[in-house]
Amino acid sequence: MIAVLRGLYAGETVVDFPRWWRVAALASGAALLVSLGSFGLRGLELGIDFAGGTAYEVVAPDASVSDARSILSRFDADGARIQLVDGETIRIRSDIDEPVRAAEIRDALSTDLGRVETFEQVGPTWGDEVTDKAVRALVVFFLVVALYISARLEWKMAAGALAAVAHDIVVSVGVYSLLGAEVTPATVVAFLTIMGYSLYDTIVVYDKVREMTGRLGATERYTYTELMNLALNRVAMRSINTSITSALPVLSLLVIGSVVLGATALREFALALLVGIVVGSYSSLFLAAAMVARLKEGEQRWVQVRDKLSGRGLLDGPTRAIGRSEASVPDARSGGPSGRASGPARRRPAPTARPAGTGGGAPPRPRKKRRR
Repeated sequence: MIAVLRGLYAGETVVDFPRWWRVAALASGAALLVSLGSFGLRGLELGIDFAGGTAYEVVAPDASVSDARSILSRFDADGARIQLVDGETIRIRSDIDEPVRAAEIRDALSTDLGRVETFEQVGPTWGDEVTDKAVRALVVFFLVVALYISARLEWKMAAGALAAVAHDIVVSVGVYSLLGAEVTPATVVAFLTIMGYSLYDTIVVYDKVREMTGRLGATERYTYTELMNLALNRVAMRSINTSITSALPVLSLLVIGSVVLGATALREFALALLVGIVVGSYSSLFLAAAMVARLKEGEQRWVQVRDKLSGRGLLDGPTRAIGRSEASVPDARSGGPSGRASGPARRRPAPTARPAGTGGGAPPRPRKKRRR
């Protein structure tokens, strides 16, 4: 393991990523099935901004959940969700959207239970508007990203990047559904941040494989999958380091901010970011790269290269590694003295000195004497 990390840090090809693509596809398929199954069976715990209703936070050190439920039963609010937070704060969430009835419950809680610290009421119309804006933001984000990547790189890379981002969102929301965490507007902002982070990692990989293809593609000695494997080995350590440095502040926000200090409002936001960072790094290295490699291998140019190498018996076994000396071939797009990416550049013959007096040019001028 240490040798593998050392090789990744040095930018050498030591990990056979295509070997793990099939395993990653099975793991991602299982994660997607579990996430979608959780959506169908349990659904999402939508926050009050999306679903509407009334929320209370009551500071009652000597009260219990059963005491709060007995008070709510007097107002036909037995279906309210009641949670004990920090041992002395009771959080109540009900579907009541009538202002008069909600005010009566607040007065009863203040009189019979404790001090009502927070009282919030959102109507169903406002919740529908927030949900519509959140969905619209996700759709616009996907369209803008697809157009940019298609124009900057190509549509096959855009398809791979969007497939990886969709995978990240479904898995992240599936974690929320399994844990029963509340989805708030801050969670939607976190999901948008997740998509941006995942796209950053994916575009770094795509840019590196584009560079490798420009350098080694004209030699026709390697398949597109082998060039993708080289690019992944070159950027894997950068992706790991970026993920670790990004996850540490989020982890401290989740543990210290929400658990130790009790800032529960940060929990939903930090949880979405932490899950998205881990899943986004994984999908960039395994899912997006694998999908693009599969699409590119179907092009006529790369089919011919694969057939030629397969006829020589070079594709039998694991993915071939490309050494540093081979990967440092000049870029064929920049154009060289010979106009090729392979083979040494042609050297011009050195000019031969002509003796004076043989013709073919003026004789050299005599040197001037320096004045003393």
